Amino acid sequence: MTFAQANRSTSQTKTNLVLIGMPGAGKSTVGVILAKRLGMQFIDTDLIIQSRHKCRLQEIIDRRGLIFFRRIEEQMLLELRAEHCVIATGGSVIYSQAGMTQLGRNGHCIYLQVSYARLKRRIADMGQRGLVMEKGQDFQQLVAERTPLYRQYADLTIDCGNLSAEQVATTIENEVRQRWPELSI
Repeated sequence: MTFAQANRSTSQTKTNLVLIGMPGAGKSTVGVILAKRLGMQFIDTDLIIQSRHKCRLQEIIDRRGLIFFRRIEEQMLLELRAEHCVIATGGSVIYSQAGMTQLGRNGHCIYLQVSYARLKRRIADMGQRGLVMEKGQDFQQLVAERTPLYRQYADLTIDCGNLSAEQVATTIENEVRQRWPELSI
């Protein structure tokens, strides 16, 4: 039984859609479009962290390190109280089992799957983006490390392929209306 299946079997009514995936997958862009289409609120967890700490994610990582960043990200996830929201998460949320469990209690996790080549093209500002990577790790290694975790936590995987953000949102909207009709207005 996968994590998502176990979480589904013990869940109460889930009212959120949680977008997970690599930086550059389009979680924030797709999330805004999807929230509007489904009449839901939109939350970006990276923006919550930046607002709380009054600086960009990369500054937090540079000043305090990865362990500190992962700790504050997990704390924010555990404190997050949301209903009927589309939640765009930071790419590193999948490192926190406690955080993912919390998100999965009241949300369906949707993995936006994008190929390494496409991600590489989309992320021109890797050094400023707030990527949670170990020293010496390259982006391809990061993608390989995270992909199984995204799959583990996903209730639904969307292959974004050559789709635009609008097309990805439409695909998710159609899946939501079919799988979880109680979430759409």
